Amino acid sequence: QVQLVESGGGLVQPGGSLRLSCTASGFAFRDYAVNWYRQAPEKQREVVAIITSGGYSTDYSTDVKDRFTISRDDRKSTVYLQMNNLKSEDTGVYLCSAWGGGPQYWGQGTQVTVSS
Repeated sequence: QVQLVESGGGLVQPGGSLRLSCTASGFAFRDYAVNWYRQAPEKQREVVAIITSGGYSTDYSTDVKDRFTISRDDRKSTVYLQMNNLKSEDTGVYLCSAWGGGPQYWGQGTQVTVSS
């Protein structure tokens, strides 16, 4: 059974940090690129970070670049999103998605709330 499970969300003050995890099972995770998306209230879902299979390349949306870092550990079938200097506009549900040329797999998401 294919699964992607996100974890690590929570409530944090502005300027704080969180590390999200996306753990996969049921498919050849190492062969898949992984994206982190953010679904903010009343906004369209947007990609915030991308990592290719093997971790050879990463990319970020303009508003999170230099604050967020995506990485992967294929031994653990997990992709991480380290989020630093969080801002209120980072609030939303964070979802990971894996794509390897065929079906795209999605997790259920983890809530991140940045508020004082």
